[in-house]
Amino acid sequence: MRWGNSVTGNRVELRSEGLSLADLEAVAHGLPLILSAEVCQRVEQSHERLARYLKENRRIYGVTTGYGPLADTLVGSDFSLDLQKNLIAHLSTGVGAPLSRIHTRATMAARISALARGYSGISLDALDMLTKCLNLDAIPVVPSMGTVGASGDLTPMAHIVGAMMGEGEIGLGGFEPGPAKEVLAALGLSLFRPGGKDALALVNGTSAMTGIAGINGAAAGRALRWSALLCAGHAEVLNGRREAWDFAFGEVRPHPGQQRLHRWLNRLVQKTETALDDSHGVEPGQLVYLGESFQDPYSLRCAPQLLGAVSDQIDWHDQTVGIELNSATDNPILPDNQDRVLHGGNFYGQHVAFASDALANAVITMGVHAERRIARLCNPRLNKGLPAFLQPEQPGLQSGFMGAQVTASALLAEMRIKATPASIQSIPTNGDNQDVVTMGTIGARRTGELLDLLSSLLAIDALMVAQALDLRIEENAGVSAGNAVNELLAWVRKRAPRLTNDRPLSEEIARVARAVALPGTLVDGLAGFD
Repeated sequence: MRWGNSVTGNRVELRSEGLSLADLEAVAHGLPLILSAEVCQRVEQSHERLARYLKENRRIYGVTTGYGPLADTLVGSDFSLDLQKNLIAHLSTGVGAPLSRIHTRATMAARISALARGYSGISLDALDMLTKCLNLDAIPVVPSMGTVGASGDLTPMAHIVGAMMGEGEIGLGGFEPGPAKEVLAALGLSLFRPGGKDALALVNGTSAMTGIAGINGAAAGRALRWSALLCAGHAEVLNGRREAWDFAFGEVRPHPGQQRLHRWLNRLVQKTETALDDSHGVEPGQLVYLGESFQDPYSLRCAPQLLGAVSDQIDWHDQTVGIELNSATDNPILPDNQDRVLHGGNFYGQHVAFASDALANAVITMGVHAERRIARLCNPRLNKGLPAFLQPEQPGLQSGFMGAQVTASALLAEMRIKATPASIQSIPTNGDNQDVVTMGTIGARRTGELLDLLSSLLAIDALMVAQALDLRIEENAGVSAGNAVNELLAWVRKRAPRLTNDRPLSEEIARVARAVALPGTLVDGLAGFD
């Protein structure tokens, strides 16, 4: 697996420069996260300043006041523990299926990263407790719904902190969850008792949407590489033409993503001799019907432009989420070199909400492209002599990939139904204190669901490209696939045999879809991608 620069050995070290999205994915998939000495020092200094302010009886939101519209109530230091405990209790109202273990780990890592900036006033003990739970793989059960992404992700974070306090459930090492209090006791961890600003600092930030979005960005980048590789496979089996993929098009239209896709696609087919060949000439006075267009359909011809635009959207998404991952996103903050507490709105998740919606559009676009590639391979009028639905044996009696194509159509419909943007769905709440909200976590979750659907579409595409390659090789039609496409064929055949007689394909589609989505798969190490 290709992890980030902070990965050393079998762990990720959180230093002052923060985490990369690759680091976040590594932690989400199980690597421990270690706080560096410089990070611990910054956190302690910030907490010491907060302690001094409390001794000076300063008014600090959520520490010496009530919450939200109740901030007009001043709360004395004698009630500090109750104030923090009650915050977690009243916010633990999530509903719905729990977040996945990967998304919850990403959320925890994102919160640790934000607090490690040293602007929040959290105690090192509180941050250490969250980090220990992450590294022991003691992952709280977090309902997926209930946050509007405006005062941060209060509800999901409250369930995480509540589990640290012994409430709710914790799953240990990916096993069936048990009562949080019992799991913590078995691990030798004392129940967390938040004081000062600990509870508020832990819940009041954009870490759920940021963590999930970070995982989405990595998954989308992987899906883009799969899309490019499969597109190269289609070019091989459909005798596509190299001309449209010439890098000159990228030079005169220098979008970075388009230029990247010109490089990728040409590298992925560079070993082939016959695919993407341009040999037609025109003699003076001729009027000759060639029988086919000398230009490929847009799904092949415009692949650098289509997937290039997707690539640029992924880059923008990842840049935005990467900044958010390494930002202080709570309220109030304790800025450096200022002897005061600042009250504001860094918890407001609009950046990530917009980025998630933009990524969702890019993911759906990859789905549209995959479905069109699949449809062309199935159609004997369009697939350059391949059998209908890629079934040469007893057509009519046997139907090949006919059912799989219908499933692909249904998957794309499922994706389009989820196309409504979340970032424009503001609903005033919290007694009109939160009179505008972002719904950023809903957007990030929605994009994750779209990526799951896309993995199934790409799996069907991969099975069909492999089938078409086998048929071309069998008929000795002059197709000599490039190295990358040959690797694709071998990769698919390790997971699913060639389709000879009709058989159920659901399990094979699911198996390939899971493999497509995993880090460290074929496209993460294939020569041709930069």
